[in-house]
Order: sequence, then structure tokens, then C-alpha cells
Amino acid sequence: MWNWITEWAFHIHLIMAISWIGGSIFMFVLGITLRDKKAQQEVYPHVGPIFGWFEVAALISLLLTGYILGIKYNLFELLFADNGTEISHALKMKVSMVVVLTVATVIHFVVAYKTNGKERSRVEQLLSRSSSMLIFFLNLFVMHYAIVLRNIL
Repeated sequence: MWNWITEWAFHIHLIMAISWIGGSIFMFVLGITLRDKKAQQEVYPHVGPIFGWFEVAALISLLLTGYILGIKYNLFELLFADNGTEISHALKMKVSMVVVLTVATVIHFVVAYKTNGKERSRVEQLLSRSSSMLIFFLNLFVMHYAIVLRNIL
């Protein structure tokens, strides 16, 4: 049973990563190209909640399958080892970025959910936009370290 779970964990992790990063890129492009305030007010209240809940589910799936893969490949030993190997470094970088990415996602989700369809304060606007940008760029770096880890494993 455990082998079946670990085999599927990789596939689920990959599909969720593609969905997470692809969705992030789509929302980033939408945010840049949709300049008209009226158009934003028409689109975001409808697209935002659907995307937000999907992203929460994707993030939870990524964290769970990442944990399962960490067990399968004995990555937790490498994560806490200070041996200076390439895999240890890549794993530490990826996990660190995933922690920051998760915090940024929670902040963004809470602000977006709380203010959906409402006017945002300056602080809410700053938190929403900065966390969104951070999520977008961290996704690219997390993907890089995921590729490095996969090449090593």
C-alpha cells in the first residue's frame, strides 16, 4: 500500500505544481494586462474566489505529497544535515522558499477573501499586491530547485 501511495504522490505533486505555477502565471498576466478598473471589478470578484480555493487545495496537496516524497527519499535526514552536498543545499533552499511561499499565500488569501468585491485600504492593497508578486517570483525559484532535486534523485 505504501509503495502505491508514494508512486502516486510524485504524480500528484507534479500535477499540482503545474496547476499552482500555471495559475500563478495566469493571474500575474491578468493583473498586468487588465488595467481598466471597471474590468478588474467585473473579473476579479468572479475569478478570484474560484482560483483562490483551487490554489489552497493545490498548496495543501503539494505540502502533503512533498512530505510523503520526503519520507520516501529520506530527504528529512538531508534537510537537517549540514554536509554541504548539492542535494542538501537544493533541498534547504526549496523548503525555505516553500515556507515563505506558504506564508505569503496565507496572507494573500486572507486579504483577498476578506476584501472580495470591496474597496481595499492602502495596507490591504500593499499586502495583496506584494504577496502576489512574492508568490509569483518564488514559484519560479521553487520550480528551479525542484528540477535540481529531481535531476539528482
